[in-house]
Amino acid sequence: MIEIQPIQKAINATVTVPGSKSYTNRALLVAALAEGRSRLTGALFSDDTHYMCEALRKLGVEIQAAEEKCTFEVVGNGGKIPVDHAELYIGNAGTAARSLVSYVALGNGEFIIDGDAPMRRSRPISDLLDALKQLDVDVRSKFDNDFLPLVVRANGLKGGKTRLDTSKSSQFLTSLMLVAPYAEKGIAIEVVGEMKTPYIDITTSVMKGFGVEVTHNGYKSFHIEGRQHYQPRDEYAIEPDASNASYFFAAAAITGGRIRVTNLSMDSAQGDVQFVNVLEQIGCKVKRCADAIEVIGPNRLKGIELDMKAISDTSLTLAAIAPFAESPVTIRNIEHTRHQETDRIHAMVTELQKLGVPVVEHRDGVEISPAQIMPAEIETYKDHRVAMGFSLIGLKVPGIRIKDPGCVSKTFPTFFDVLETLRK
Repeated sequence: MIEIQPIQKAINATVTVPGSKSYTNRALLVAALAEGRSRLTGALFSDDTHYMCEALRKLGVEIQAAEEKCTFEVVGNGGKIPVDHAELYIGNAGTAARSLVSYVALGNGEFIIDGDAPMRRSRPISDLLDALKQLDVDVRSKFDNDFLPLVVRANGLKGGKTRLDTSKSSQFLTSLMLVAPYAEKGIAIEVVGEMKTPYIDITTSVMKGFGVEVTHNGYKSFHIEGRQHYQPRDEYAIEPDASNASYFFAAAAITGGRIRVTNLSMDSAQGDVQFVNVLEQIGCKVKRCADAIEVIGPNRLKGIELDMKAISDTSLTLAAIAPFAESPVTIRNIEHTRHQETDRIHAMVTELQKLGVPVVEHRDGVEISPAQIMPAEIETYKDHRVAMGFSLIGLKVPGIRIKDPGCVSKTFPTFFDVLETLRK
């Protein structure tokens, strides 16, 4: 457990945030598919990228990691999987689990993918399995419950046409897209259901960065030609994680201070960079530079009602600072977050109520009213975003204790160290 100490003055700091998990895990897989050596710079080293890295190694991919330099060197196998059996363990890394299911379908043999309890009981994957079965991939849930562990009996990926429901996660679409260039016929995907689109922009960005183009009709259908090849990169630079930058922008918002995050711009394909637009609407000033974004907090935040589906990973950030607004904050259209590392809507409500905050839970969101916050121990549910989001409250209010702070290692192992630098 860690107790967050309030900051008694307005923050004035420049922060460097580690690399994007979304970019790092996609780039690791794409580099593994390319023929030859690629160097990834600015990469994230965290639980999620560790699980992806170790899984790829078990599948015969040579990867050299230099954590102190934030680099991976990956020697790709040109779309081939040189082993005919592997048991892969991916913890609670949804991006890794879902992408690897399609990746191992390129091989020949039996592959098992397993993970932590949430992946085995609450994080959905059935819609991806349905889409793969339409492409004649022999994949099944070992316990016939549509969750991990999964068994894939691979015999190459012929490709073709498939329909995919993306309403629970856009990671299903990413999984198919990343491997599609190595399917004999390519893959044509008809999308059904609503989708968090910015993450697909990251997928197409990484694919383009390694030389593969994607044809699509908005976000309704995608077509990737088969027998294409990713080209290895002498250097592929990974930008900072916009989701993790949100906590520092929010720290400026509630302290009336200034935070500048370097090497991140509004040109990013990461949808969560748009969180600064939300902060602007609730009273912050935002400076958008070519190589940095700066947020300056107001004397008092304004209330707001907004749809956060497209940037739902930052909904916990907004929920944590909402009690400091002068009027209610309503967050809508994030029902899918009930199926992430934990039920995030329920987590918001439960922990805010502990703090004495009036909050109304809806099926797809919450309504949070201003409050005089009381000290409390915050349960994190092994969810990095709960831990990081609610730690912000401790910058303003004494007695905020975060249980299991180590869960931030999923995407930002040094988070509390970086948070501490705001005092300087």
